Order: sequence, then structure tokens, then C-alpha cells
Amino acid sequence: MATNKKSAQLIFWGMVLFFLGLITGLLIPAMTNQRMGLSAHLEGILNGLYLMILGLIWPKIKCPPRMLNLIYLLVLYAGFANFAAVLLAGFTGAGKMMPIAGGAEGPELLELIISFLLVSLTVSILAAAVLLLYGLYQTAFQTKE
Repeated sequence: MATNKKSAQLIFWGMVLFFLGLITGLLIPAMTNQRMGLSAHLEGILNGLYLMILGLIWPKIKCPPRMLNLIYLLVLYAGFANFAAVLLAGFTGAGKMMPIAGGAEGPELLELIISFLLVSLTVSILAAAVLLLYGLYQTAFQTKE
């Protein structure tokens, strides 16, 4: 039963993030860095879709319950932190860690927040990906028929 609940929650939070990405698309003209605003829009859409797809395949991931809880927390954090970091950078023009999207150096505290979000979400999503590969491998190749 807990698996079905987590699955439904991932789909819900994915839809929330998808919706926020859509709204962000409407706000791009009001942003200091519109290129970063477009990135935030796309991050919301794509991370939302990722969470919804993960929710759909959630019952197929064979991991211990504590590992599943960790994956759940990691992917939720990574998705929302990614969106928040890029959205913050879009509105403020800061985000020197994202020069391709036009991020420029901003106030020190703002750069610290954006950098923390970017680095921590990277670690989170990579860890989640490894754990998900393990769980999906168990389903695909280790399950007895």
C-alpha cells in the first residue's frame, strides 16, 4: 500500500512542478535574465514530467523500503531545487555557475544560495539515479518468474 501512495504522491508533485513550469513560461518577459527564465520554464516542465513518469514506474522498483524512501526524497528535492535555483537566477540575473544561460555574478548571499542548490541537487539526482538503476535491475534481471 505504501508503494501506491508514494507512486500517487510522485505523480501529484510532478504535476505541481509541471504546472509551475507552465506559469513560469508566462513570467519570462518580467525576468531580469530571460534566457534563464526559459531555462526555469523548461526545468519545471521536464522535472515535472520526470517525477510523473517515476511515479508511474514506482511499483516496478524493487528496493528495500528505506531505500525507496531515500529515492523518493532525493528526486523530490532535486526536482524542486533545480527549478528554484534557475527561477531565482532568472528573476535576479545572478547565477555565475550557469554562464551558458547568461548567469552573471550576483550578490554573495544569492550566489551562495543558487550554488548550494545546484551542487546539492546534482549530488541528489545522481545518487537517486544509481539507486533507481539498482532497483530497476532487480526487477528486470533478478526477479524469479
